[in-house]
Amino acid sequence: MSTTVENVIIIGSGPAGHTAAIYTARADLKPLMFEGFMAGGVAAGGQLTTTTEIENFPGFPEGLPGPELMDRMRAQSVHCGTRIETDTVTSVDLSKRPFRVVTDGGEFLAQTLILATGATAKRLSLPGEEKLWQRGISACAVCDGALPLFRQKPLVVIGGGDTACEEATYLTKFGSVVHLLVRRDVLRASKAMQDRTKNNPKIQIHWFTEALEALGDKTLTGVKVKNNQTGATEVIEAAGLFYAIGHEPNTKFLDGQLELDETGYLKTVPGTARTSVKGVFAAGDVQDKVYRQAITAAGSGCMAALEAERLLSEEETH
Repeated sequence: MSTTVENVIIIGSGPAGHTAAIYTARADLKPLMFEGFMAGGVAAGGQLTTTTEIENFPGFPEGLPGPELMDRMRAQSVHCGTRIETDTVTSVDLSKRPFRVVTDGGEFLAQTLILATGATAKRLSLPGEEKLWQRGISACAVCDGALPLFRQKPLVVIGGGDTACEEATYLTKFGSVVHLLVRRDVLRASKAMQDRTKNNPKIQIHWFTEALEALGDKTLTGVKVKNNQTGATEVIEAAGLFYAIGHEPNTKFLDGQLELDETGYLKTVPGTARTSVKGVFAAGDVQDKVYRQAITAAGSGCMAALEAERLLSEEETH
């Protein structure tokens, strides 16, 4: 076990984690980041490493691939003085400060923690999904829906909640028609969202319908579906398939030591990055089930860093 007590340890390496790293490093806090080794099934850099083209991150008018944006953020973190370990945190002890952080490679101590472990989009593991992921299949309509691949083409959204209805509505700006696949005969979305979805002429709702297979060679060309009442199958021609079946916040390693909301996301004090334990801050998608964008994650990473710096400064002067 390392006996050195770090000022701040950052767990996670998406936009939230790297922004927190840049700010804490520039404040001379010498942050240590654990970027994770395929944590949550995703490479270091988080969900953006699975996104082909990003066109909505300010400062890049031509757009750029997700992995390249994360490589640039990582390089900036290192340039500012962040130490990065490609290691996955397996558990933490938040019962007293300094906090104990356990990884595959050892144990570490920290006065403050910034949790930026993100959330993993739920997938269906359909036949063809692995081959066509980001070649027509996505879990974020707002991230990918405006890509040329989908413009004026038929699109498919899977889900029946608010997110599915929002994403289907959003995609009508770009696709020629949006097919919404719903397993039952009701939507779980709010009444207003249901009405908006049902009244949109570009959205076709397929009740009692489940996806069986993603079709296509190099890019998605269609989705094979089944009516779960009649058993009848058909192929819906589509250039895009969007999962809107939820995300799983990456909080298992915390083992219930922090307060979560009813859907498993870390609760923060409104308007802050503070969690239910003093000295532990949360940023990015692990505490954000509403926006889930790279830019909002980066902003919350800045908040967490400034609050960690403020806390350490206050404790130093007392």
